Amino acid sequence: MSTAELAADALVGDTGYGAAGHRATGYAGTGRPAPEAAPAPQEGPRRRRIPGSTTEPLPIRGCAGEVLGRHVAEPAALRQVARNQELRRPREVEAPALRLTRRGRMLVAFVSVLIFGSAIAVLGLRIAGVLETGPEFSSTVSVQVGPGQSLWSIAQETNPEVDPTVVIDKIADLNNLSGPADLSPGQTLQIPIAR
Repeated sequence: MSTAELAADALVGDTGYGAAGHRATGYAGTGRPAPEAAPAPQEGPRRRRIPGSTTEPLPIRGCAGEVLGRHVAEPAALRQVARNQELRRPREVEAPALRLTRRGRMLVAFVSVLIFGSAIAVLGLRIAGVLETGPEFSSTVSVQVGPGQSLWSIAQETNPEVDPTVVIDKIADLNNLSGPADLSPGQTLQIPIAR
């Protein structure tokens, strides 16, 4: 038997008979034949030769267009693909404007009124403090400076209900004092008295 016949015998269809008409014996219980010998390797399908082509690899220099003095044009299909990719790129989209709900608008209004009201209150208290007139001094008394006394202690003794700094400024104006060094024991000072 030739190799081709052996291969044909090995092929069994649904009938269980080989190409030569013999009943094939195979693996137990499967109904499939066991090949007696491996078929001889056959040559692969013939490829049609294209005129002007070669199967040898081209040298790297031969692939460069400028070395050969040729200009390689970009195919129209590649240009179309590139154009489509540009169209598919995500565009920078502006974020939509912030939309407040009714509750959000109420909250913004409430916070605005609260801030504005606080600013008015603070400003009003500031202005009231600046425009507030100081204590009115109705009369003056003469006081002799004792040893160890300062303008601060004299201001507190004579006007206990008034801010001592205001009284010290008034004492310095009335007595032409430029600072605490001008004060000496035994000196007589004119002290204003608040109502």
